[in-house]
Amino acid sequence: MRTVTAVAHRGDPYRVRENTLPSIRSALERGADAVEVDVRLTADGEAVLLHDPTLERLWGHARPLVMVSADELRRLTAEGVPSLRAVLSAVGDHRVMIDLPNASDADARKVVGVVHECGAADRVYYCAGADAMLAVRRTDPAAEIAMTWTSLAPPRPVLLEAVRPRWLNYRFGLVSPELCDRAHRDGLLVSAWTADTGRTMRRLIRRGVDSITTNRIDVLADLLRTAAPLGGSPQQLP
Repeated sequence: MRTVTAVAHRGDPYRVRENTLPSIRSALERGADAVEVDVRLTADGEAVLLHDPTLERLWGHARPLVMVSADELRRLTAEGVPSLRAVLSAVGDHRVMIDLPNASDADARKVVGVVHECGAADRVYYCAGADAMLAVRRTDPAAEIAMTWTSLAPPRPVLLEAVRPRWLNYRFGLVSPELCDRAHRDGLLVSAWTADTGRTMRRLIRRGVDSITTNRIDVLADLLRTAAPLGGSPQQLP
């Protein structure tokens, strides 16, 4: 019987500021199976949660994170930006999808190292474009990878062989039954981002996705809770 994983995008951002511990806790309380977070490095190499390259949008400081030390970051945000270590401790046994925007080999080594030091390798998986995922694969031959793919053309076999993803991670508008069938035939799972309406979530489920990432985790969790078993016909879904 097929199941769909409910992934909370940066926590519960419609209620609580994204990529923060309160946002992550809120998402888990509302039924998330996994939480997607964005991880970048400070000037002194601490892995922390932040989507943007600067602090401006969320925290009101225009400085790039790569020019801010971990101690400065704590002061500038009143300790609002958590470290990856703190997040991995806070989520317990829940799964964490780590997005690594534009990660270099050095970034990947640092982040994967933290994951292993925290004993979280079996509940963490990584997502981003092909270059970042190649960096993760070079660092950890056993890492679980959800390679973000933004084209209807399938990834080339040579790339799949190098990255060895478990998932292909698509923007929701690209997902079709044919795309899901092709991925499944190739032994891959399909995740879709970022679906925020019940109508879109239902459509993705009918088309065969294995995971949905959303900013509205309560809507998705309620939908999956009340849906008929997903192995049946599309008409069984509410």
